[in-house]
Amino acid sequence: MQPRIPRLTAHEPDSRSRAHPDDDVRLSAELAAVVSGARRRAVRCGDRQIDTAHLLHSLLESDPEVRSVFDGEPRLARLMGYLVQRSIGYGLRWQGSVEDSGAVPVVTRADGYSPLAGRAMEYACALAGRRGGPALGVDLLAAILVDPQARAVEVLNRAGIDPYGVFLRVDSRLRRTL
Repeated sequence: MQPRIPRLTAHEPDSRSRAHPDDDVRLSAELAAVVSGARRRAVRCGDRQIDTAHLLHSLLESDPEVRSVFDGEPRLARLMGYLVQRSIGYGLRWQGSVEDSGAVPVVTRADGYSPLAGRAMEYACALAGRRGGPALGVDLLAAILVDPQARAVEVLNRAGIDPYGVFLRVDSRLRRTL
């Protein structure tokens, strides 16, 4: 079975200039594993691209530092329930649509991210660049929460979790590391 999210191979033209999402050298090993998990989840869901909800789900499952941002959050179980339901087929209203905030023209990305998720990955790498290291899960979480149109933000809202409050917690952690 062919993966639904495009993978680049050595036989494709210009494959040296483009990398697979989880092969990005700007990502920590942990974040690269998160991206791999999000890609697998997108494929299982039948989605053409990795979106911010896939990334959030994978971050919560795989990254202890991201999970610690949600420590004491009484609605975390509800959030995980929404994300799991989506991964087993209850998020079908999103299937086949492209996640984008409308801020720039929609372009299908060859690297497998939705436009909004791709911008979040770039923003996470820029945050990490200021720190002088690879992008971490908390960088990506902060980047995802910046756009109120992100599917991850919609899921947080539906679970009754204030995305802005989560962003403030993440931002305060990131400021301590700069």
